[in-house]
Amino acid sequence: MAVLITGGTKGIGLAVARRMAAQGEPLFLAYRADEAAAARAVAELGPQAHAIQADVGTPAGAQALIAQVARRTDRLDLIVHGAVTVLVGALLDMDGDALAKALTVNGASLVFLLQAARPLLKRGSSVVFLSSRGSRQVVPGYGAIGAGKALAESLMRYLVPELAPLGVRINAVAPGTLDTEAVRNLFGANTDALLASEAAGNPSGRNIDHDDYVGLVEFLAGPQAQMIQGQVIFVNGGQYVIA
Repeated sequence: MAVLITGGTKGIGLAVARRMAAQGEPLFLAYRADEAAAARAVAELGPQAHAIQADVGTPAGAQALIAQVARRTDRLDLIVHGAVTVLVGALLDMDGDALAKALTVNGASLVFLLQAARPLLKRGSSVVFLSSRGSRQVVPGYGAIGAGKALAESLMRYLVPELAPLGVRINAVAPGTLDTEAVRNLFGANTDALLASEAAGNPSGRNIDHDDYVGLVEFLAGPQAQMIQGQVIFVNGGQYVIA
């Protein structure tokens, strides 16, 4: 199973990469800037892992990424799109250009990526977008991320009638709050208190960990999920239940 994970060298993307690396197939990890993290990820995951620096927030950047992938494989069985620009603060106070870029990376880049990857998507391929509760529920300071992910979820639904006839499925997985670099960038010194509060208030008695959602991503890539299309699946132990 050839796999591409954008944002695959850190956090949630890296956790998914660890699960997929066990299959021994080509694994492509796209990252934007942190070369040290990319090197660590490749060293950990082994020779089948390839880190590719790319900016998927532009059509040209997405095309350049897929061109590098296509040098090593003629198909992608799974694309996990987790690239995110973390821009924190009140929307009315943000620099407009920075906000536009964040919304594009966090939302529209899903389409840029799939436009570029279309020749590598074959019958049975699966696309998983990594979303969050911020796409449906207001989280202070999270507007540039949450609104972008809401856009991507909407675009995902519009992509279903285009991808399904090709035998390609697309869904979103929204993990609950995890202790990741992105979360610490968002909440700063309040992160530990937030994590403790969320664990205390979770009906399941704890916060989620990586094992709680990576199996779901793997399932969505498998043949048993071939009729699951356009769904946003929340993995949060029952916290922030959304109809």
